[in-house]
Amino acid sequence: MIFSRKATIIIVFALLFSAVDAMAQASRQTKEEYIQRYKHIAIDHMERYGIPASITMAQGILESDSGNSNLARRSNNHFGIKCKKDWKGDRVYHTDDAPDECFRKYDTVEESYLDHAEFLDQSPRYDSLFAYSTTDYHSWARGLKAAGYATAPDYAQRLVRIIEDNQLYLLDNDNGSKLYESRQLAEAGIDHNFAAQSSIDVITTVEGRIDPDNYRVVERTYNGYSVYAGNGTHYVIARDGDKFADIAKTFSLTERTLRKYNEIDPKSNADPIAGEIIYIEKKPKHWLGEQTTHKVSDGETLTSLSQEYGINKKSLARLNRIRPDATLQAGQNIRLK
Repeated sequence: MIFSRKATIIIVFALLFSAVDAMAQASRQTKEEYIQRYKHIAIDHMERYGIPASITMAQGILESDSGNSNLARRSNNHFGIKCKKDWKGDRVYHTDDAPDECFRKYDTVEESYLDHAEFLDQSPRYDSLFAYSTTDYHSWARGLKAAGYATAPDYAQRLVRIIEDNQLYLLDNDNGSKLYESRQLAEAGIDHNFAAQSSIDVITTVEGRIDPDNYRVVERTYNGYSVYAGNGTHYVIARDGDKFADIAKTFSLTERTLRKYNEIDPKSNADPIAGEIIYIEKKPKHWLGEQTTHKVSDGETLTSLSQEYGINKKSLARLNRIRPDATLQAGQNIRLK
């Protein structure tokens, strides 16, 4: 059979496109590979910002199709965050709810994860979400939808389905990464001791940022600061002349986030005084120590007790059924748990 030149060219192009398509399918990242690659960042951000790791992972999976979507490949944007008027970085245009919408572009996927955490942390419309526990992924999913993160009517249900189908809720617990790994290995029938010798799972770190494990010890000097741990939360002692902006930069936080961790009035521009406790992580809502009450001394406030014991001030006020700005009296007993 004799083919014309035109027919030959068509056949060649058909074969070429088939090969390209096969290669694309072969290079698709699976959901499990995606989780293994980025779960450590999600856990890090849960500890730093208070966003459940399960929610971060579920949003990344859903918004980026496990890193395989056209937008994710072109821009490293794994959370579908649009430019907005205050975005100063690079951008790409992608059809979503409307044709050619502006989306943020990042140099790395890790930058996308960081921007996602700061986007939720710094946007007032998401403030109510941080009242929920990091293990309450149902409320976080509903809250994201209610706050307008996505337009899909079943957005919350999709997130919950991804979390439960992939057991991502395990990541929200203490030692979440180990819990998740153990469950996955058990389901695959792999002996844990054998897996411990494997080098397949390479932890993804955020280049240029501090690995929290480098300073999460009882006390260590880091860039001139001694880092202490109290009530399971890490803090530094302010030095003479310190500014929130400088401390925040040292520990790869935004100044707004650092002030939020220390429950500073958003309208205040005051900087810390020497000797003041400055938390570099979000304070928990509960006291983990054995002491159950504190007897108030002259000059003590709910704010000073919140900092001393490393307890969220609003939670401490709620426990004692008083307002966060209530004046304390010397001799008054404040419940810690």
